[in-house]
Amino acid sequence: MALPIFASDALSSVAYAPQEMLMILLIGGTAFLAFSPWVAAAVVALLIVVVLSYRQLIKAYPSGGGDYEVARTNLGEKAGVVVAAALLVDYVLTVAVSVASGVDNIISALPGLDPWRVELAVGFVILIILVNLRGVREASTAFAIPTYLFIGSVLLMIATGLVRWMLGDAPIAESAQFAVQAEDLSQAAVILLILRAFSSGCSALTGVEAVSNGVPAFRHPKVRNAQTTLVLMGSIAIIMFAGLTLLALVAGVHYAENPCNLIGFDCKAAVQPSLMAQVAAATFGNGSILFFVIQAATAAVLLLAANTAFNGFPLLGSVLARDGYAPKALNTRGDRLVYSNGMIILGLAAVLVLVIFQAKLTVLIQLYIIGVFVSFSLGQIGMVRHWRRELRLLSPKAVGERREAWSGLFINSLGATFTVVVLVIVTITKFTHGAWLVFLAIPVLSFLMIGVHRYYRDVEHEIEMDDDVHFGASGDVAIVLVGKLQKPVAKAIDYALAAKHDKTIAVHIAVTADDAREVQDDWEFHHMPVPLLVIESPYRQYAAPLAQFITEYRKKHGSSIVTVYLPQYIVGHWWESLLHNRRARRIAQQLMLVHGVQITLVPWLLDSSELIYGRRSRPLPGDDRAGRITTYGLVAHTDDGP
Repeated sequence: MALPIFASDALSSVAYAPQEMLMILLIGGTAFLAFSPWVAAAVVALLIVVVLSYRQLIKAYPSGGGDYEVARTNLGEKAGVVVAAALLVDYVLTVAVSVASGVDNIISALPGLDPWRVELAVGFVILIILVNLRGVREASTAFAIPTYLFIGSVLLMIATGLVRWMLGDAPIAESAQFAVQAEDLSQAAVILLILRAFSSGCSALTGVEAVSNGVPAFRHPKVRNAQTTLVLMGSIAIIMFAGLTLLALVAGVHYAENPCNLIGFDCKAAVQPSLMAQVAAATFGNGSILFFVIQAATAAVLLLAANTAFNGFPLLGSVLARDGYAPKALNTRGDRLVYSNGMIILGLAAVLVLVIFQAKLTVLIQLYIIGVFVSFSLGQIGMVRHWRRELRLLSPKAVGERREAWSGLFINSLGATFTVVVLVIVTITKFTHGAWLVFLAIPVLSFLMIGVHRYYRDVEHEIEMDDDVHFGASGDVAIVLVGKLQKPVAKAIDYALAAKHDKTIAVHIAVTADDAREVQDDWEFHHMPVPLLVIESPYRQYAAPLAQFITEYRKKHGSSIVTVYLPQYIVGHWWESLLHNRRARRIAQQLMLVHGVQITLVPWLLDSSELIYGRRSRPLPGDDRAGRITTYGLVAHTDDGP
C-alpha cells in the first residue's frame, strides 16, 4: 500500500517526462532525436544517485521532516525556510502539472473535449479539494488500483512494443510521417538545447522526496520499509522512463512544442495527442480497448499524484505554523481532522496557476522542477554536514559506525554534487522560459515566512508574563449604547442589569438635537430603570466621543472596568446584512483600542433569522461525536445535563 500512496507522484511523472525531453530535442529537427538515449541515460543516472541519497536521509532523519528538517538542522534557519518555500511552490505546481497532464491524456483519447481544457482542469482540482475536505483516507484499496493499473498497463505496452520490434513488426506512430520544421541553431545553441532537454527529462525525479516525508506512516521497521519502498519506486520509474523513451523512438513519435511545426499535421483542425497516447495507439491500435485502458490509467494516476500534494502541502504548512513560520490557521484541523485551511490555499493557488497558463503542460513544466532541485540540493548539502558532524563525534574504535558514516558521506556528497549541477543547468536552460517566476516566488515566500516568524517572536516576548505587570481595577461600570429606544436596546439594558455592575448608565450619541430630544422623551415616557446620558457629536461621529467619555471617566473615577453593551441584529438572508449599517461592529472595533474597555454584543434575532435554524434539519458536522443532537437550531444534550 505504501507504493501507491507515496510513489504515485514520482511514477506518474514518467507520463510526461519522456514527452517533454523528446519535444525539446525535436526543436532542432529529427536528427537531434539521436541524442535522446544519452540524455535519457543521464536522467536515469541522476535518478539512481538521488534514490541512493534519500535512502541515507531516511536512515538519518526518520521523523518525516525530509529536506526541511535536514536543512534547518544542519544549515540553519534561512536554509530551512528556503527549502520550505521551494517545497510549497513545488506542491502547487505538482497539482497544476499533474492535473494538466491528466487532462491532456483525457483529451488525447477524446479530442472533442479540447475546448474545455481549462474548465476540466479546474473542475478536477475542485473535486480533489472536496474529496480531501471530506477526510477520505488515502491508504485504501481505491487509491492503489489506479497506480498498479498504470504500472501494469504501461509495462505491458513497453513489453509488447519491444517484442514486436524485435520480431520485425515495430509499432509505428501516426506522427512518424510528419516532418519537422527545425530551427537554425549555432553550436552553443545545440549544447543549450541538449541541456534543456535533459532538464525537462529531470521532471521524472519529482516526487522522490515524498517517501522521506512519510516515514512515520510506515509500519515497523519503519526505516527499512521506507527504504524498500523508495528503491522499488526508483526501479519502476527507471524501467518505465527508459522503456517509454525507447518505444517512442522505435515508433517514431514526433511531439512538437508548437504542433504547427509538424509538416503535414493540421494543427487547427486536430489536437496533438500526448506521447503516451501515440505510443499506445501505435502498440495496441487507436481506439482499441487497451488504448483507452492506458489513457484512463494514466489520467487516473496523474490525478492521484495531484492528490498526494493535498497531503504534503497541509502537513508542511502545519509544521511551519507550529515552528512559527506560517499563520497559526494552517495548524488548525477541521471537523474531519484534516488541515482544511492548507488544502483550500493549495487548491486556490493551483486553480490560479491553471487559469493563468491555460492548463498547458508544456508551459507549466518550465516552472516545475526548479523548486524540486532547490530542495534536493540544500537537503543533500545538509546531509553532507550531518555526516561530517557524525564522524567528528564518533569514537575511532566504533569501526562499523564510522564505516557507515563514511559511506553516507560519499553517497550524499555525490548526490549534492549532482543535484547542484543539475540546478545550475535547469536555471540556465529554463530561466527565460518562465522559470524566473519560481525564482521570484521562492525568495518572496521565504522573506514572508521569516517576517511571520519574527512577528510571532515579538508578540510572544510582548505578552510574556513577568513580575513587573500588575492588574487591578477599582470600579465596574456598564454603558449601554442607545440609538433609539427599541426592543434590542431594552434587551441590552436587561443584560447589563442582570450582570449586577457597580454602575449602569445608558449613553446616546446625539448627532442632532431633535434625535436627542426624541430619545429623552421616550426614556421618560417608558420609565427606563437606568439614567440616560446624552453626548453631543456635531461631526456625526459615534466611537470617538464615547471613547473620550470613557477615558475621562476613568481618569476621574480610577481604573474602572468599562463594559459597553452594543445591540446587534441577526438576520437570515445575506442581502439583509447589506441593508443594515452594521454600526455596532465598527464601534466595537474602535472601542477595543481604548484601555479598560470590554465589549458585549447583544444579539437581537429578527424574524428572518428563523430561516437559518430551519435549514438545520440534520446534525451539524461534529455534533454526533460531541454527543449533541440539533433540531432547527435547538441544542439538546444527550446526557443527563441541561
